[in-house]
Amino acid sequence: MLYGAMKVTIGGPLRLAFRPWVEGLENVPAEGPAILASNHLSFSDSFFLPAVLDRKVTFIAKAEYFTTPGVKGRLTAAFFKGVGQLPVDRSGARGAGEAAVKSGIEVLERGELFGIYPEGTRSPDGRLYRGKPGGLARVALATGAPVIPVAMIDTEKIQPPGKIVPKLMRPGIRIGKPLDFSRYQGMEHDRFVLRAVTDEVMYEIMKLSGQEYVDMYATAMKRQLAEAAKAEKAARAKLAQAAREQRQPE
Repeated sequence: MLYGAMKVTIGGPLRLAFRPWVEGLENVPAEGPAILASNHLSFSDSFFLPAVLDRKVTFIAKAEYFTTPGVKGRLTAAFFKGVGQLPVDRSGARGAGEAAVKSGIEVLERGELFGIYPEGTRSPDGRLYRGKPGGLARVALATGAPVIPVAMIDTEKIQPPGKIVPKLMRPGIRIGKPLDFSRYQGMEHDRFVLRAVTDEVMYEIMKLSGQEYVDMYATAMKRQLAEAAKAEKAARAKLAQAAREQRQPE
């Protein structure tokens, strides 16, 4: 009931204001379990995709969204539950991965749609990064559910990181044909199979999105960018200090 209410109060205005275009809606089954594997460009991805689907889709979200104290925290938790988000504690990498897999399997066993971002985090620069095999592939092989590749288009331009007020423009969503991995049934603990499944899905997402592919994890790129920014800041501070010392009278 809460999801339905949120779909009307949020999904309706979202479609009206941004008028997202969609291709391939017929590839989402009318019933039965399926995994929607999408690229991840913006915080808004988890809202635009459910807004254009008739069926409920459940994503996983970091537990902090559900555990913040106070009135604001309770409202935030209610909001994320209402839009179909499940809390996952990401404090430990291995524990977070197991929790995500367990949550995904439970959703699919109920015959519902499970949404997942194989990159594991938002792209830092609009390019498509290497998919993490621990979640998507394991859930797909454990359940036998089809994997439907999804490409979000231009959502990063609507609300870039750090921007509060979104820009009114039309994003796009391309939904590909379902991928069947039943040939790997029972091999969900084979890391080479997990890698092969993930890479096949990422290749389909790349074809749908037209993004440049980067064969490294987005989390690693974010670390590199953070380290570069830190080094640049330190260099500027050093130059500023040198300039101040040069201006001081002897």
